Amino acid sequence: MRLSNNLMHKTNLNSILNNQQEVNKAQQQVNTQKRVLTASDDPSATARALLYSDRIQTNEQYSKSLTMLDSRLKTQESVLTNIKESITRSHVLTISAGSGALADIDRAGIAEEISAIKETVLDLMNAKTEDGRYIFSGYQDNTQTYSFDSTSNEYKYNGDQGQHKIKVAEGVEIKSSDNGFDVFENVAKRLDVDRASLTPATSSVYVKEQGQFDNFHKAQYNASPSAPANANTITVNFTSATTYDVLQGGVALKSGTYSDGVANIDGMEVRANGAASLTFDLAKPEKENVLNTLHKLEAALNDPSISQDDYEQVLADSLVGLTNAKNLVSQTQSGLGGRSNTAQRIVDANADLDINNKAAKATLVELDMAEAITELTKHETALQASQATFGRLTNLSLLEYIR
Repeated sequence: MRLSNNLMHKTNLNSILNNQQEVNKAQQQVNTQKRVLTASDDPSATARALLYSDRIQTNEQYSKSLTMLDSRLKTQESVLTNIKESITRSHVLTISAGSGALADIDRAGIAEEISAIKETVLDLMNAKTEDGRYIFSGYQDNTQTYSFDSTSNEYKYNGDQGQHKIKVAEGVEIKSSDNGFDVFENVAKRLDVDRASLTPATSSVYVKEQGQFDNFHKAQYNASPSAPANANTITVNFTSATTYDVLQGGVALKSGTYSDGVANIDGMEVRANGAASLTFDLAKPEKENVLNTLHKLEAALNDPSISQDDYEQVLADSLVGLTNAKNLVSQTQSGLGGRSNTAQRIVDANADLDINNKAAKATLVELDMAEAITELTKHETALQASQATFGRLTNLSLLEYIR
């Protein structure tokens, strides 16, 4: 086979260029610490590495969401803690207000502190997130949660029953807030009788033993919409100077004795005040937020004309309302704690997944430095050999042999 100078030059030049390309590739791998520089280097590994990259980026987004969730839950927890402390202080003041030794000026002093607490609780219920949205307004988080309605003389909830959620893992969403309806509106009022229905008006009925009356009310109250109109009407007939009988909806319930014009019936103090019989309705179970409970308590403390019986009923309403409100806040805090624990477990799980995904991706596309340096040295040696061979071959001449 005839070897021309052009063929020898071309063959050696191609060898040098190929070795230079291998050296450049090896140097680039060492510099970037990547085994796969382009998809053509290893198409299968590249495709799988992209899947791991997507998972890693998704986990990063979940981590940001978990950070936001943690911040929201801690903010709400702080707000609820302050509300509960305020309710606890109100409960103490309500008990103090029941002292028979208090003068009007003493009640006014308690009313002033109750008013300050009410304003503090209102401010806390209208707390906002870091981005200026109302925490307890549900989906209506651009609307102030609570406001005073001067027409009804009550504090009104302006939000809805929605609950925001944050996605923190595949298929996992955790509530980032609680709405005011569930936390503040769903507070049971004290069970009572409907004094507006009392006939004759000269008689009186007051609940004095709440626990005993609660049992009676729960056993006897008919909440069915199809119940007769008088299903919850209680009639007390004073059959003699010392005996009485009780009917509900015209059906006999019980009978008993009384003295000094007072009949104590299932926790109720019933006074005929000269009437042969009286009727009243069992009040419907209702809910009331703590702001209205405090508002009514403040009004009673500032009203010197209120009767002692009515004053005691307001205090009883307040004690039960404040206790139930505090219990509901505590229940909500318990739920927050559970959500925080769940979020922390997901943080740990996502961190483990992130480590596994990065390790798997590294196995596919990242570099073994010892192997890479060995390859670089090998290609550099091959390049040097090609360059030396090229120099020697280009100097070959027949004249060297003729001499």
